[in-house]
Amino acid sequence: QSQSLLKRIGKNFPTTAVAFVLSYFVARGVLEQELATGWRVFFALLPVPPFTWLLLDIIKGIRGMDELERRIHLEALAIAFPLTLILLMTLGLLEIAIKLPPEDLSYRHVWAFLPIFYFFGLFLARKRYA
Repeated sequence: QSQSLLKRIGKNFPTTAVAFVLSYFVARGVLEQELATGWRVFFALLPVPPFTWLLLDIIKGIRGMDELERRIHLEALAIAFPLTLILLMTLGLLEIAIKLPPEDLSYRHVWAFLPIFYFFGLFLARKRYA
């Protein structure tokens, strides 16, 4: 019987997820202010440890799943990775061709597509193995 990823991840996941989200928005808010470069770098890197812990929790949860669930998540990544490459290649070439608005297409906006691609891949993989 397969279990969902959230059930496999365990009790630390909500705390880690909240820590990441809070640290991300704190960093975004503080980085809008005028600060010395050292502080700007500190706040830019602030969300990295909680996000790393979050990813490690997710990896641990996936490793504890049965073979079918691991295969579904692997297939989701196999879909998300090429979609990410297409997005980055397209944006890179468009940046050469035209002026892309940084307020819409900077790294701070584009990274949000990656989890979307993963969940799209997860949807397709689950549909395939249903």
